[in-house]
Amino acid sequence: MSNGPESINSRELLERLAREGSQRVREVSIVTSPGARESGWAIKVKSHSSYNVYSVIAVEIGDAGSVPVEIGQQMQAVNLAESFLQAGTLPAGTYAIMLRIGDKNIFYAEP
Repeated sequence: MSNGPESINSRELLERLAREGSQRVREVSIVTSPGARESGWAIKVKSHSSYNVYSVIAVEIGDAGSVPVEIGQQMQAVNLAESFLQAGTLPAGTYAIMLRIGDKNIFYAEP
């Protein structure tokens, strides 16, 4: 076994897991391979929910000059461009790209 930085980091991780247990460690993975399911959607903000959480709906983008068409049902999504501690100010009708990371829908749109 080498004593390089990778070995030290691995040893530190094992020691921390031994002390704290694996209950506190969360792991998130994202599929990025070709042919995998969609990882992002175009969305339209429908309304403000609370803090930086909004009700949004997926939209289908058509030809240039056409209005995006709402599809599916409304869902909750978190706007990472706004504070987690204050009420959001993003207006309804704003378009953005939403990603699903872990069990959360997230997007980034500045007010």
